[in-house]
Amino acid sequence: MEELFERQMAMYVTYHRDKRNRATHFLGIPAIVYSLIQLAALVRLPVGEGELSLAVLLTGAAWVLWVLLNRAIGLTMGLFLVPSLLAAEYVARTHGDATVWTVFAVAFVGGWVLQLWGHVYEGKRPALLSNLFQALIGPMFLVAEVFAHLGWQPELLARVERLAAEREAAAAR
Repeated sequence: MEELFERQMAMYVTYHRDKRNRATHFLGIPAIVYSLIQLAALVRLPVGEGELSLAVLLTGAAWVLWVLLNRAIGLTMGLFLVPSLLAAEYVARTHGDATVWTVFAVAFVGGWVLQLWGHVYEGKRPALLSNLFQALIGPMFLVAEVFAHLGWQPELLARVERLAAEREAAAAR
């Protein structure tokens, strides 16, 4: 899984070299992820005598996948996922569907506006248009950027950068 993660991260990096693009992604990606969690929190599934939201299931599945792809980055994703899930569940349980749909729409559309604005700076289309798996890599990229800033996992980041440089050189030929 680590090799798959590194290859996918390298692809993502090649679409996100511009610092302004990366900056818009630090707001846009979390907004989109939260919007999807918020919408999924509306769907309640019966479990025994109680119920569970689709948000719990999808967020849990995504988190497990992220941990399998890279343990440190995946576990760190929980610092965003758990509060997002708790907030989405709270809004879904205490407010009407109209509020949930409004929160979803504002966060989803706002997040995508930021994403696309960033890609205007980059001069490249979003990576997920080339590979849908990139939608799962984007949030991990943000954590990897924080890790790089903190000097954590330098070997991983060096391998990803080497793979990205190889992709860019092959594309230039």
